[in-house]
Amino acid sequence: MPIAVLIAAEPLPAGELNAATDKLHQAGLVVGTSHWVEPGLVGEVRFTGDRAAANDALEPLRAAADVLVLDEAARDPRLLVSDMDSTMIVNECIDELADYAGVKPQVAAITERAMQGELDFEAALRERVALLEGLSEHVIADCLAQRIRPMPGARTLVRTLSRRGADCVLVSGGFHSFADVIGAELGFNAVFANRLVIEHGHLTGDLEGTIVDAARKAAILMEQSVGQGLEARQVIALGDGANDIPMLKAAGTGIAYHAKPAAIAAADAHIAHGDWTVLLHALGIARADWSD
Repeated sequence: MPIAVLIAAEPLPAGELNAATDKLHQAGLVVGTSHWVEPGLVGEVRFTGDRAAANDALEPLRAAADVLVLDEAARDPRLLVSDMDSTMIVNECIDELADYAGVKPQVAAITERAMQGELDFEAALRERVALLEGLSEHVIADCLAQRIRPMPGARTLVRTLSRRGADCVLVSGGFHSFADVIGAELGFNAVFANRLVIEHGHLTGDLEGTIVDAARKAAILMEQSVGQGLEARQVIALGDGANDIPMLKAAGTGIAYHAKPAAIAAADAHIAHGDWTVLLHALGIARADWSD
């Protein structure tokens, strides 16, 4: 049975859950039970019918709260596959490196167009990395320490799901130099990313190995899922940009996070207001069971 979960940062009016129920009724859906998990903050409505119709019906409520409509069977994921930049961390690592190299405006403009899906990802990545030629490798450690910050709620989400038995995998179109550190800090079990070529202590402006692009992200998700013998409902993917779309579609549940329009359109649900603990609420995991 599908379930709609309303999650707000500030208390909603008492009648907001009734409003959700009414909108589902008006859309021709059969509404079951509804209740506040946390009064005014987290509410659930179970219903029978089409999830897409429910999403459309509940759209007006998204002005004040995150509303995630999921299959109840998806509330016990065994595999979580997530993007890194602007998803698990607040930054775009390549843009921050570019700032040290004095080329951030040029690189950030390319990044934005790539995230919107306007450019071929691999070509855009290689163009940006080429602009970093000559940058000292020591800048990477400085950048990690001084600029890179986890997305609010990211550590809690990953560690909570991992403790409950989910395999958590970080897949990044960024770089192992960052992703390995961030993955370990947040609690991921495995990390896939791109590798910068470094010679004599400086970036050469090149990459080595297979590029982790949109297709590779989706392929990693499928490899992990098939390898563990999982059903689609047991797999969740998280992302924010065009490069994440195939992965979001390949998962049983794709979640877009403060995302670009194309990623939102491809995902099953979208978090627009809150942090990553919104997903814990949507999965029905009580605060008392969250891990730090």
